[in-house]
Amino acid sequence: MSQDLRDLVPSSCALLALGEPTHREPAFARIRNELFAQLVDRGFRSIALETDRVAALAVNDFVQEGVGTLDSVMGEGFSHGFGELDGNRRLVAWMREYNRSRPPADRLAFHGFDAQTENTSAPSPRRYLEHARDYLGLDLDLAGLVGDDQRWSRPEAVLDPEMSPGASAEAEKLRTIADDLLTLLYARAPELVAATSRAEWRRARTHLTAGLGLLRYHRQSAEHLEPGARLSGLLGTRDVLMAQNLLDIRSGEARRGGTLVFAHNLHLQRQPSTMRLADLDLAWSGAGAILDSLDEPYTFVPGSLGRSAAVGLQEPEPDTREGALQRGAATWGLVEPGAAAGGRTRTDTTPEQGYFPLDRAVLDGADAILHIGDGTAAAAS
Repeated sequence: MSQDLRDLVPSSCALLALGEPTHREPAFARIRNELFAQLVDRGFRSIALETDRVAALAVNDFVQEGVGTLDSVMGEGFSHGFGELDGNRRLVAWMREYNRSRPPADRLAFHGFDAQTENTSAPSPRRYLEHARDYLGLDLDLAGLVGDDQRWSRPEAVLDPEMSPGASAEAEKLRTIADDLLTLLYARAPELVAATSRAEWRRARTHLTAGLGLLRYHRQSAEHLEPGARLSGLLGTRDVLMAQNLLDIRSGEARRGGTLVFAHNLHLQRQPSTMRLADLDLAWSGAGAILDSLDEPYTFVPGSLGRSAAVGLQEPEPDTREGALQRGAATWGLVEPGAAAGGRTRTDTTPEQGYFPLDRAVLDGADAILHIGDGTAAAAS
């Protein structure tokens, strides 16, 4: 095994998707930070995490310009509770320090590529749409159509199609208005950029596309389908938004350098994703599968875990894929996918651990594997 990306990742790589098999092992974020520093030395200039794209704008303002404080952006600039993770805090602090004495064109950028959606909740689109409206300088009442924000954000709005506002006449009108705003944003781009800046125009577009994405997610929540198909549709819609965000991020970063993407393996793998939730079998195309189908070149390095005190994961059986990787791992390392090809799928996990074992779908699209032999040792090294 190697701890140097140069041994397994081609120098021509401009989009590196680094996965983790669980969000609960802190060693993955620590190693991600170390690998990102290696990539920065190779010309990478941005990182995109599985967190809300609009919220992450505050983090980018901090790392690039010093706007706000580390405490404030860790509290406001992340979704899904990821601002509480020490590895993310260390990443943001390091990026700010790296940028402090560098010219703007050479500064590292921080992106989120997710939306504030879960299987049980999604926020109101109001503030996203109003940001774009205000940037365009329009006198347009959106509050009357949106109504009470809580009717969008309460769990019932996602869990029960009867309670979802996503298919209402107001939501349909909001989607039409949002689409018209997006057209207007592009039509007026020359004057708007001249009056403000490209950065402010892009910020308005990011808010507007986020609002449109939420309207689509709420529309999917209103579908009357059997539970498995309904949840699969929600997961698929979320990953569509992720893929669109990644394509947009790369469009803006391509001239500056490469981008490291960090998220769960299920979002980044090239093959369709599957998950067992209670008695439901879920299947959808993740962001990685969508990008792969569009021939968007990227390198995929999924994460794998041997044992972990943080997750409560014991030593894997020797004949599993993780067991095969354990034989060559002291703490952690990068290895070719063939090293795990002969093993069986691990079965000693529980849903509470949040760990998804290496399976054939992950391996079939992997360019390398990041395997952590012992989470505690890797986090401390």
